[in-house]
Amino acid sequence: MPDYGRSLEFGTFVTPRAQDPDAVVGLAELTEAAGLDLVTFQDHPYNPDLLDTWTLLSWVAARTERLRVSGNVLNLPLRPPAVLARAAASLDRLSGGRFELGLGAGGFQEAVHAMGGGHRTPGEAVDALSEAVDLIRATWDTDARGGVRTRGEHYSAHGMRRGPEPAHEIGIWLGAYKPRMLRLVGAKADGWLPSLGYLRVEDLPESNRIIDESAVRAGRDPRQVRRLLNLSGAALLPTGRGFLRGPAEQWVRDLLPLALENGISTFVLGTDDPRTIQAFGREVAPALREAVEGERASVGTPTGPVRPSATLAARRSGIDYDALPAALRDTAVEPGDRGYTGVRHGYMQRGRPGLVLRPADPGQVAQALAYAREQDVPLNVRSGGHGISGRSTNDGGVVVDLGRMNRIEVLDAGSGRVRLGAGARWGDVAATLHRHGLAISSGDHGGVGVGGIATTGGLGYMSRAHGLTIDRLTAAELVTADGRVLRVDAEHHPELFWAVRGAGANFGVLTSVEAVASPVRDVVLGQFVYDAADTEEFLRIWGATAEAAPREVTAFLTMGPGHGGQGPAAQAMVVHAGDDTDAAVRALEPFLRVGPVLDQRAQVAPYPAVLVGHQGPHAGGATPVSRSALLEHITPQAARAMARTLGTGDAYFMQLRQVGGAVNDVVPDATAYAHRPANFSLAAMGSRADLLDRRWAELGEAARGLYLSFDTRTGPEVLAQAFPEPALGRLRELKAEYDPDHVFDQNFPIAPAPAR
Repeated sequence: MPDYGRSLEFGTFVTPRAQDPDAVVGLAELTEAAGLDLVTFQDHPYNPDLLDTWTLLSWVAARTERLRVSGNVLNLPLRPPAVLARAAASLDRLSGGRFELGLGAGGFQEAVHAMGGGHRTPGEAVDALSEAVDLIRATWDTDARGGVRTRGEHYSAHGMRRGPEPAHEIGIWLGAYKPRMLRLVGAKADGWLPSLGYLRVEDLPESNRIIDESAVRAGRDPRQVRRLLNLSGAALLPTGRGFLRGPAEQWVRDLLPLALENGISTFVLGTDDPRTIQAFGREVAPALREAVEGERASVGTPTGPVRPSATLAARRSGIDYDALPAALRDTAVEPGDRGYTGVRHGYMQRGRPGLVLRPADPGQVAQALAYAREQDVPLNVRSGGHGISGRSTNDGGVVVDLGRMNRIEVLDAGSGRVRLGAGARWGDVAATLHRHGLAISSGDHGGVGVGGIATTGGLGYMSRAHGLTIDRLTAAELVTADGRVLRVDAEHHPELFWAVRGAGANFGVLTSVEAVASPVRDVVLGQFVYDAADTEEFLRIWGATAEAAPREVTAFLTMGPGHGGQGPAAQAMVVHAGDDTDAAVRALEPFLRVGPVLDQRAQVAPYPAVLVGHQGPHAGGATPVSRSALLEHITPQAARAMARTLGTGDAYFMQLRQVGGAVNDVVPDATAYAHRPANFSLAAMGSRADLLDRRWAELGEAARGLYLSFDTRTGPEVLAQAFPEPALGRLRELKAEYDPDHVFDQNFPIAPAPAR
């Protein structure tokens, strides 16, 4: 197999001289500026003339934006693998997935011994490296249960906790020359990293054969092992003779056979000369890429990521994995891939999708949609945040995850104009806007995704003061079912812009929005805990008190059934949208008279601090039965129905969010969210749909609609509640225009109007 089809990469091998650290870092920065992919440094901790490699890697990662960093290679006897695994994952996360682990068995035994590293025979060094690779991978495997337990001759772990998980799949590249080490590369490594000088070009075929045979014996595809090569003694000259000693075009002629006949896909140039680095990146690398791509295209060389046999066995029927567009392959996640657990589940529901696509821009979203439409499986879209109603994952289908499209831009702080990627989570949005003295009301959880809330409504802690999230939108970018990328606003596709604000999930994949944030920095947060044993009376008084509050106040009330003979308890979060403490005290005081207060506190807090934090990927769980209703007032009938819902235990969670104020100022037909007269949004969760439906029916005429994100029901009768006429008819006409084939049929699907 002369060409393994791996994408070409180029880097430098810089000497980490301690006497001139600025020059060393400058060469790394020049490596990035020249368009190269990687900078590497040798690791000799026993040499006081050299900078400590790990410290240098961290410093360079912080000083660059795109460049990947690696040791070439790290000295294992002086870097214990368990600690090294955690350090590697930490640096990878801090750098945004830009660390690779070049690792060696360790030479210079006397120098290693002088630092306390001990003596190892060559055979022991190989065994120790093999154990280290296993221990490092086990540390990173956060999908596995329990702690890491290994027992080796050289390295052991006795229940060590796993993690942190790296930001990307760190490649473990081994420096190896002898047959036994080469067999280890084939069996366990992600890359082979030798140096010219320690081996000859004519040695490459035999070394590749040993690696390939070992890989096959281990059940691996040889293409899983990237072949790297350190180039030393090279010189870019106007004229010259000999290997890599001449102009750029001669370098291309010399390197082309290494790529096409010997499988080398990463060329690492050992030099400290700035002009050579610049020419390598700007002249040699692009010309060699072009030559290799042309040759591969002419002979049909397979390219793209290579997956282990275990991953291939986990593939689901109905999906043509081999037809996946090239632009999506590197970030696609399949069952069996590392990281699958982090993208398979929703916030409250477990999923087993057959393929998760992670596009980075609208063009890739269009490719993902076109591909997904060709598959005989369900299609779900996830903005990157959480969703209670459970429509962001599936079993055996394709999920388009927008989590990588999470850019947050402040376009004009003075006017509050911002642009938000659909994959951003609102905790990050709030933190970024806060630095500019801005905020947008946005639910109560930092894990809410922009794409979900900006297509549904957005009932947040400042809704009465500043409106729903959708009320702040001025434009949206949408990829429609036929692959068009549309900007929709008051002048461009205004009817579609109307539909996006309340029913957007039916019309395309939202990729970004533009909005106007409000000048808010700090708010006053009141937190109250009540004895709500007399639940019906408590709710009636709560409703009246909340409606009478000034519009700067938005109150959320959360309740659960009583336990141990005690009646229900209620917890309230009452936010005054501003830092005027005198006005806030006057506004919050009436809430102390709603019922018996068990606890109270109030504080001035930055708006991001009042949002529930979000931590890592969703773990999933049993999808709850969830019901929603919008109420104009807490009538006696509504209070009685809610009290019975809690008293019977048919709901284990109930929340009453206040709306009104600025939300009511918007006319009902201004957006697809038409429930403008409502003053409250009621949501409840239970384990049995029949029991919860029975209690919901008791709300009677008090219920005037529902909020999509808090309801797990679907069907025509639910759509009629979510979109009262004439909104539903209008939406069906638009559905027939923009999604006549009903591609987006998983999130409160609206059937297209019949063809006229």
